[in-house]
Amino acid sequence: QVQLVESGGGLVQAGGSLKLSCTASGRTFSSYIMGWFRQAPGAEREFVASIRRSGGSTYYADSVKGRSTISRDNVKSTVYLQMSSLKPEDTAVYYCAATPRGLFNIGTTLATTYDYWGEGTQVTVSA
Repeated sequence: QVQLVESGGGLVQAGGSLKLSCTASGRTFSSYIMGWFRQAPGAEREFVASIRRSGGSTYYADSVKGRSTISRDNVKSTVYLQMSSLKPEDTAVYYCAATPRGLFNIGTTLATTYDYWGEGTQVTVSA
């Protein structure tokens, strides 16, 4: 079992930057593949980024590629999402997710891969 708590969301102007954090408690953080997803009002939850247990390998959604960086600190049990050049269409609730199962592959872009979810942090980008 792991508990996930996101932070770092807020209101930012278009073109600005935010760094989201997700801190885990419970089992050994380094045993989890981690992901970030987002959900805008009236839309389905969508993949943003994922990172392998040891870091280094990542996947990104095309919509954020080149503007976002996922990273993790296994000592601090925290995964980060640095976002820059933010656009109004980035407005959403951002969730981090974790799974201890499986290998790090393209399947980590699917929400169904993950076993644990945080409650989310709101990101609002004004035009």
